[in-house]
Amino acid sequence: MDAVYPWSLSKPLAVAACIGMASTYVGLLYAPRFILRLPPPASFKEHMLRRFVSAAIASVLAIIVASLLLLPVCDSQNTCMISILSAYGLRMDHLWQAVSFPIILTALIYLGPLVTAALEFITEWKQEELQCYCGAVDLKSTYRKWAYATVSMGSDIQAWRNYVVAPLTEELVFRACMIPLLLCGGFQSFSIIFLSPVFFSLAHLNHFWELYYHQKYEIYRASIIVGLQLGYTVLFGWYASFLFIRTGHLVAPIVAHTFCNIMGLPSMSCIQRGKVTSMAFLVGIAGFFLMLSPASNPVLYNYDITNCKCWSGFCKWKSGI
Repeated sequence: MDAVYPWSLSKPLAVAACIGMASTYVGLLYAPRFILRLPPPASFKEHMLRRFVSAAIASVLAIIVASLLLLPVCDSQNTCMISILSAYGLRMDHLWQAVSFPIILTALIYLGPLVTAALEFITEWKQEELQCYCGAVDLKSTYRKWAYATVSMGSDIQAWRNYVVAPLTEELVFRACMIPLLLCGGFQSFSIIFLSPVFFSLAHLNHFWELYYHQKYEIYRASIIVGLQLGYTVLFGWYASFLFIRTGHLVAPIVAHTFCNIMGLPSMSCIQRGKVTSMAFLVGIAGFFLMLSPASNPVLYNYDITNCKCWSGFCKWKSGI
């Protein structure tokens, strides 16, 4: 339930700042080619590295803009830096809760696919066991497979993009920088949960340009693909915004974002693979909605939920909600 705070920002200014951040984040991705006029990248790796630098610059600019707008809110200049960092959810307290609880909560959505993967792993393990000498499990071979997969992922530039750079920079810009501005602009928490993903989705419209212009997709096919992506980003944006506001921790939406990128879009195909996986899928979905509020209870992530700044959205919920 939302409380009343002495707002320091106007709603139009907060929204304008968010639009500017989203536009800058997307625009800088194309700056090397269209603004700096750099030659086309020689490889996919060079292309991604340019984007990493662009995303990093956009993140720094977003932090600067948000800090300038939030500085008037500080009561004391001596503690202002700490306050601003906490506004972005950059905190060390309650860190293990902010990492573990969102991962467990997010994993419930994928319980069906996770059980399917576990059953497939057990089946493969048993097959390898039968092929080994005297029925002994070839642990060395299994270890090598896992080690090779880990090393391959560590050197995969696409993996770095999906599991590190994108979750970190996108959550920093679209959650940590935007949501405090909207909160201090006077928007209610539930309004922000449904509003902020709009900026997040707009930042993914560039995928249409890439599909149509670079990969030569037809307009209809590119529109369908991007439309599905935008729908998913809106749903995830609601969830990530909810986590950030409820916990006050940036790491909470980051780990959820990374986990979702690892798992991909939730698949319904596991329902068709047997009673066990079907039951796991249904239990996972039901468990997610049942645990969504208790697992994100602000009391679990904060020492004090009463004496807060305007950007502390978790103070606006009763601890029992």
